[in-house]
Amino acid sequence: MAIELGQKVKVRRLRDNIPANIVSKLKQNPVGMVESFKMVDGSGIGVVVKFDGSFATWFFEDELEPV
Repeated sequence: MAIELGQKVKVRRLRDNIPANIVSKLKQNPVGMVESFKMVDGSGIGVVVKFDGSFATWFFEDELEPV
């Protein structure tokens, strides 16, 4: 799957344990827009997704699906 900047994506699963407040926000609205990419743990690429309300966090590519 090729994710691009500005693309709308939906969070389809979460790999790691994340704080409850973030899980709550994602349950309300799991759709956001790809804002940027970042290096994670030296070997992977993370996708930074911005949601309504200026909330943003990053995900692994396999946690997302295009909308």
